[in-house]
Amino acid sequence: MRIEYHRTLIADTVRNDALYRALKAVIVPAQSVVADIGAGTGLLGIMASKLGAKTVYLFETAEVAGVAAKLIKANRVKNCHLIPCHSTEFQDRLAVDVIVSETLGNYALEENIVATLVDAKRRYLKPKGIMIPHQISQFVAPVIAPRIHHDLTVWDRMGYDVDFSIAQAMTLNNAYVRTIPCTELLDQGASAALWDEIDLLSDVASSRKGEARWKMRRAETVYGFATWWRARLHGDIVLSTAPDAPQTHWEQLYFPLISPMSLKTGESVVLILKSRSSEAAGTHMAWTAIHFDAKGQRVARQSLDLDKGYLP
Repeated sequence: MRIEYHRTLIADTVRNDALYRALKAVIVPAQSVVADIGAGTGLLGIMASKLGAKTVYLFETAEVAGVAAKLIKANRVKNCHLIPCHSTEFQDRLAVDVIVSETLGNYALEENIVATLVDAKRRYLKPKGIMIPHQISQFVAPVIAPRIHHDLTVWDRMGYDVDFSIAQAMTLNNAYVRTIPCTELLDQGASAALWDEIDLLSDVASSRKGEARWKMRRAETVYGFATWWRARLHGDIVLSTAPDAPQTHWEQLYFPLISPMSLKTGESVVLILKSRSSEAAGTHMAWTAIHFDAKGQRVARQSLDLDKGYLP
């Protein structure tokens, strides 16, 4: 991994300030033992040390651990211990007061945060210990602007008497990282639905499934769906990738439809989202949209799957 990715994290002041405030709120100087899981360049671990933590353990398995080691030395941080392996692989006993892990992606779970923190809570966190973040909420809203759909369906407009429908189907069976303003969402995003909520202090599963439904108050065309998340760090301190939240290095995700759904007043669309994440297999996602008429009869159903978007 190139250092450029980590530069974007360091440049994200919204992210960094929120995490700093959360750490400051929970660290008891000279007493708190902290574990930073997925430490990257070591920023959060060094923050914790400078906020007075008694001991800080930093878990990082990627090459950037070498950078973290040099930064710890350069900053003369004596109580930071870098552990160059994944926290789930570490076998020694630890008892920590605070676990912090910023292993969130544009799709919140793509870096396997659920399984990682469930394991860390069970094996490392003291009773009444604190997890940052401790809750992740995932939201979804219909996209009613054609902008992204138009970009993705360029195959239809290629011409030259060539049928690109196979390639177009693969294109649409993908999720896309995009900045999606509220103006492109149904009801300006006001009718966004909570499709999944994860309590990281419970033994929750990495596989997630949720459903959302919208009834049209006027005729609308739905081109796809936008998702985002909100992570509760501590108290009222949150990080959010919502379109109307302070901008971070994260963006929203766009889930396409094979063809737009034209819905009349009183008709409904239901979206079913599924995801499965693991360290070995990465993240798999599938989504199904169902169009119902005003009487509740099914008009159309579209099922899409990331597996259909990969090149053979």
